Amino acid sequence: MWSVVAVLVSLAWVFPIYWMINSAFLPLDKIENPTPTFLPFGGTFSNVRRVLDDDSFWAAMRISVTVVVMVLVAALLFAFVAALAISRFRFRGRKAFILTILIVQMIPAEGLFISQYKVLDGWGLVNRSAGLALVYTAAILPFTIWMLRGFVAGVPIELEEAGMVDGLSRVGAFFRITFPLLAPGLVAAGVFGFLQAWNEYTLALVVMTDPSQRTLPLWLQGLVETNKATDWGVVMAGAAVIAVPVIVFFLFVQGRMTSGLVSGAVKG
Repeated sequence: MWSVVAVLVSLAWVFPIYWMINSAFLPLDKIENPTPTFLPFGGTFSNVRRVLDDDSFWAAMRISVTVVVMVLVAALLFAFVAALAISRFRFRGRKAFILTILIVQMIPAEGLFISQYKVLDGWGLVNRSAGLALVYTAAILPFTIWMLRGFVAGVPIELEEAGMVDGLSRVGAFFRITFPLLAPGLVAAGVFGFLQAWNEYTLALVVMTDPSQRTLPLWLQGLVETNKATDWGVVMAGAAVIAVPVIVFFLFVQGRMTSGLVSGAVKG
């Protein structure tokens, strides 16, 4: 019985994705027809072709990729160092720092938009990929630190001490023994950061006000016409194309991500 329920829930979860892909290959008259078309027989590639021939799509792709790379590098670097510090060392203000991380996660993102925009405007980073990457990094750092803390705490420090007994320096023992064991945690944190930076819309809407500096979610929203009928086939094709990098990324990291999430659930 529970297997049947699981299958039904899975189908309900997958159906919107299938409908998006199906609609991407249907002409507009079939999409707007009251009778739904569940299979794209007699469909067209024109919707996908229009997306790929759009120069603004590739400009938005370049900006999104640039922002994601900067966010992943900065977030993983700072989060890893912070997680290592609060897990391996005892220092004054450690508990206050951990408490601050928890409190920051409770603040609604919308409550910071005005102050974040003022800061970026003062630094000349509005409509800049670096400015958007900065606010994204600040947004995902608290959760990333908390996630990596569990992985670092789950690796016994005695492993490093054993390596030091065998002649390794403290840094050498960490990078040769501990760091490889933390790879699943870094991948899991990287997946979280990637999804947040790739799909985020509201912060990008506030920071990237120049139409020529749009990320992919903003570009996709721009396909929805306000003064005339929207070509939903192109919109669905755009959404499907935007999802391709996410799928490719998951294919590369799925093994590490699964072990990382399971490891983080039982450690720390």
